[in-house]
Amino acid sequence: MADSSPTDLAIRVEGLSKAFGRTSVLRSLELDVPWGQVLTLLGPNGSGKTTLLKILATLSTADSGRVRIAGLDAAVQGPRVRRNIGVVTHDPLLYEDLTGRENLRFFARMFGLRDAGERIETVAALMGMTSRLDQRVGTMSHGMRKRFSIARAMLHEPAILLMDEPESGLDQEALGMLDAVISEGSNPGRTVVMTTHSLERAIAVGQRMAILANGKVAYQESLRNAGTDAIRDAYERHTGVVP
Repeated sequence: MADSSPTDLAIRVEGLSKAFGRTSVLRSLELDVPWGQVLTLLGPNGSGKTTLLKILATLSTADSGRVRIAGLDAAVQGPRVRRNIGVVTHDPLLYEDLTGRENLRFFARMFGLRDAGERIETVAALMGMTSRLDQRVGTMSHGMRKRFSIARAMLHEPAILLMDEPESGLDQEALGMLDAVISEGSNPGRTVVMTTHSLERAIAVGQRMAILANGKVAYQESLRNAGTDAIRDAYERHTGVVP
């Protein structure tokens, strides 16, 4: 565990374990993420990436260990934690019978946003969805739903973004918009934790990378210090999989 003060950290994970039946997915996992850092998480299927993201997002509970988000205990201060985070999962978390605008309006009410109309227009524009705001979500393609999912996560201007393979289903135009959201210059203090299967994308958008293997963080490195070949070698060495 890094020798950092909790006030310096957006996320601190200590001794996190999670099992499904007899299958251990996370094993005493340790992770610190400073404020303002973009951390990309890599690992083969079953390494625990999605499970970790769901626990950080308070969508799942750990069997043991401790998670602090923005200095808050995620296990007992869930509502306050959720005001600080924006979450993108494989499930878009949208109501299919409502339009995009109605979905965003619903979540704006949940967060008590006073400038809801303005924020809806802003996040829709960020993801190129202004013309789709009044389309029913159930009629949208997977890629369009993913765009609205990212817009929903950004709606309340969270300090921390948790994103599980957010590039899935996005075309090149939307990928450029996603990258702009991740590296948004207007909010340099924002922290992003993003899982991905793509080593190239992990390097392109991340400042630091962590590899999950056997339920633990097996390797971490600043992406400013490590070249692509070194990261490929590390991935193969720790996971036994050629990226």
